[in-house]
Amino acid sequence: MSNYAAAVARYFEAWNATDPDTLAKAVAAAWSEDGTYTDPLADVRGHDQITAVIQAAHEQFPGFEFRPAGDVDGHHDIARFRWELVSTADGSAPVAGSDVVTVAEDGRITAVLGFLDRLPEA
Repeated sequence: MSNYAAAVARYFEAWNATDPDTLAKAVAAAWSEDGTYTDPLADVRGHDQITAVIQAAHEQFPGFEFRPAGDVDGHHDIARFRWELVSTADGSAPVAGSDVVTVAEDGRITAVLGFLDRLPEA
């Protein structure tokens, strides 16, 4: 597994963790201490703020999990990948996006730039 794929795998582990202790550990494993997460709905820094964004997503979409939608592509210290938010009950995926991450030498993410490609209709 490439360094990029390993970083993205830890990223999905964090996004799919629902237990508070597991989530805190997964965020710490995936992001550097001062790592950032930016998308159209959030612009946060550090483990506590990233954890809060993930918890808010689970509150808004209970019973859903984040899944990769294709392969991870990377060069230098940058990787990109697509994802979907999938219902564990019926397999629907009302939300999808694309993320670009910067990966530090230790394999943890220092920055995420997220784009929302598909949203549920209002």
